Amino acid sequence: SGLLTRLAGDLKKKSLPGLGADVLERSRNFYLNYPQVGGEISATLRRKFKSADLPTPLSAQQVLTLGWARIVQLLRIDDPWKRAFYENECLLGAWSVRQLQRQIGSLLYERTGLSKNKRAVVARARKQSADAPATIEDLIRDPYVLEFAGLADRAAYSENNLESALLNHVQAFLLELGTGFCFEARQFRITVGHEHDRVDLVFYHRRLRCHVLLDLKIRAFSHADAGQMNFYLNYFKKNMMAKGDQPPVGIVLCSDKDETKVEYATAGLSQKLFVTRYLVALPSAEQLRQFVEADRARMAR
Repeated sequence: SGLLTRLAGDLKKKSLPGLGADVLERSRNFYLNYPQVGGEISATLRRKFKSADLPTPLSAQQVLTLGWARIVQLLRIDDPWKRAFYENECLLGAWSVRQLQRQIGSLLYERTGLSKNKRAVVARARKQSADAPATIEDLIRDPYVLEFAGLADRAAYSENNLESALLNHVQAFLLELGTGFCFEARQFRITVGHEHDRVDLVFYHRRLRCHVLLDLKIRAFSHADAGQMNFYLNYFKKNMMAKGDQPPVGIVLCSDKDETKVEYATAGLSQKLFVTRYLVALPSAEQLRQFVEADRARMAR
């Protein structure tokens, strides 16, 4: 248990800087996870990976193409299948270290597993730059993963419970929404005539300079939800926009949605209105293994 600390001390005495215990630990992890770099993968090593239910290993050249800075980020991922997914994406998308960090932070692996069109999810991710997205379309995620809210442990919950859980974990929720979101209001009241309506959550995006209205539903999307959100957007457009603001954006966040119903409900609307799902738990890794191996086979051709 004290080997690396002792070795780091010995190296320091020999005037070899930059070889602390943490560097040696990363080097050992690199050797254990990428043994092929010592030479081309032998048939024995391939059988070892297969028998241990591990992804097909990269070639030594592919590992070296990743580069040390990206490998350091990858070694922080304990799940070998999840690590293999990001290895594939780094090689196929030529990601920088910043892009890799961003996609790991945005749970791209988990979102891909939850999506019915996995190729479309990763294709979109490959096109994104390391900087904040330039359009609201690039910011919208489907689904949003709200595991941090602890709702999966509840037998049932209301929309008010969902709203409270998100605001009790507002830092995690802002990170899940993405870069640039600033929280403005909860239950924002809209009064037209003698009737009052309330927008569940209101955010402002500082880079896109627009309000983002969030309507929470603990059920599947209904066509009436689009009409309600369009009403909120029209009110904000007329009464809440300041000089230099872009038109407001609406997100109906629901537990499920039918794509055809969403298409009919939102077609023809002049407002930016998105319908997206939320999940209270992450998917099983099994959902992505076949996808990871298919990409690895393509790279080996």
